[in-house]
Amino acid sequence: MRDLDETDVEILSLLAENARRPYSEIGERVGLSGPAVSDRVTRLEETGVIEGFTVDVDRTKLRAGVPVLIDVALPLGGESDGGQDPLDAARTRVGEADAVEHVFVTAEGDLRVYARVEGRTAREWVAGLFEGIDIEEYTVTLVDSFEWTPSIEGVEFALTCAECSNSVDSEGETARIDDEVYHFCCSSCLSRFQERYQRLEEGA
Repeated sequence: MRDLDETDVEILSLLAENARRPYSEIGERVGLSGPAVSDRVTRLEETGVIEGFTVDVDRTKLRAGVPVLIDVALPLGGESDGGQDPLDAARTRVGEADAVEHVFVTAEGDLRVYARVEGRTAREWVAGLFEGIDIEEYTVTLVDSFEWTPSIEGVEFALTCAECSNSVDSEGETARIDDEVYHFCCSSCLSRFQERYQRLEEGA
């Protein structure tokens, strides 16, 4: 699998800002012709970096703020403003907040939120975020360090091996089989996948 170069990263950033941006305009920004940009975008689609012009960008690499984990305990059967279920109300509220990166719902029906906010106003921001929603309690934990993939500034995009489900790095393999692009963490996984695929086809 080929590493993304600086031009690829810049193209991704421009598409993330506006997926309808003409290739000619992108070309002017990155120093390429429109057709050359189109070729690069096609290659990014084939390798799974771009899917249907929805660019999955790791925003933690692109924005300022302190990363925090917010655990929110919600009462069962409660009501928020407007008579809405507290979990639904909280999910809607955090989903609309620009600083929120990811939202998780626990088996107990509580929320865990990953966000990046200004450190000095983190608790103030959280209090305002859930204003009017019936919550039991919440805790805010500052994140000291974390590992996050895929990434843009790290150049490599984390893809999953089609054979063993391990992450695929720049040493991995990419193959097109029956018009589908598959990624593999090593040549052994590629060989095993091809052999099994061939056996399945022969048995069909």
